[in-house]
Amino acid sequence: MARQASQTRGAGAVRAGVLLSIGQVLAQLTPEFPDLAPSKLRFLEEQGLVTPARTASGYRKFCTDDVERLRTILTLQRDHYLPLKVIRSYLADLDAGRTPLIPGTSGPTRPNILSTGHRFSREELLSEAEASPALLQEAIAASLVSPADVYGEDQLIVLKALVDLHRSGIEPRHLRGLRASAQRDIGLIETALAPVLRRSDTSARARAGERGRDLADDLETVRSSIVRSAIGRLAP
Repeated sequence: MARQASQTRGAGAVRAGVLLSIGQVLAQLTPEFPDLAPSKLRFLEEQGLVTPARTASGYRKFCTDDVERLRTILTLQRDHYLPLKVIRSYLADLDAGRTPLIPGTSGPTRPNILSTGHRFSREELLSEAEASPALLQEAIAASLVSPADVYGEDQLIVLKALVDLHRSGIEPRHLRGLRASAQRDIGLIETALAPVLRRSDTSARARAGERGRDLADDLETVRSSIVRSAIGRLAP
């Protein structure tokens, strides 16, 4: 149904003469996403995240809404590290007219806001997270936050979580083991993806990136389940 709606929309756009070729879409998006390639666009289409119109000769044609949808998808991947299945659910909510929360954030964000890719100075990061400079320094020392002149939204999410943990007496130094655990997860994912990563074609590597995000999400699901089960035994 979604594909049919997109094709209908695309047909109207053809009549309006506003459709873009893959090359024109890349020209618009590569300044923001330098690694974007035609194979990536085809991959996102294969995954059902974007449905460009087709000419009688079979060429893909993208309307303005398609380009903004692609910008949203790419931003969610780059700035929020979301796997495709989470992005698919987020887009489905948008298509249904809802205003969903971006997973891992505290408020609703529309696609046009997403494209800004907000960045924070050190002072802005501390203010937004309501964190002390000492807590940020401890987080950096524990390798939970990387030192930088400018921070992204992911670092803000981590620092907010550390602030909340700090209020319960859990300090960054207590979490040093999380870095080691994350490195083990990375090793597992790299091993699982090794056959694909050895291939040189861009499409295969794009698929490996998406599968890596899915595997990371699955590992986090298992870890969260173990923690919840343990908490359940503490408070039956």
